[in-house]
Amino acid sequence: MRFRLLAVGFLIVAIMFPVAALAGPLQQQRIPGIEQKPPEDEERARVERGMAKKASQERQADLKRDTDKLLKLATELKQYVDKSNENVLSLDVLKKAEAIEKLARSVKEKVKGYN
Repeated sequence: MRFRLLAVGFLIVAIMFPVAALAGPLQQQRIPGIEQKPPEDEERARVERGMAKKASQERQADLKRDTDKLLKLATELKQYVDKSNENVLSLDVLKKAEAIEKLARSVKEKVKGYN
């Protein structure tokens, strides 16, 4: 019985010690033998994050511009179709449809490439 209580006590201490260590304030500790990042690496990481953010903003602007253009082309296509009759479709309708298809594929590839 005494051994069992002692074993349970050690088990509780073994479980609580790592939990208590994690609950303490998080500070950067210097461990001998392990190099810390030099300031140049931190600056490089900051610059890379800034570049990645700018690239992401540019991609978003490109997508917005392309989708706005798609909307414009689709609206124009609808107007051309509305003006045509059931027997004849104009060459403009075909050209607009091809332009929409090309732009839609471009947008799709851009979105795939960004993920």
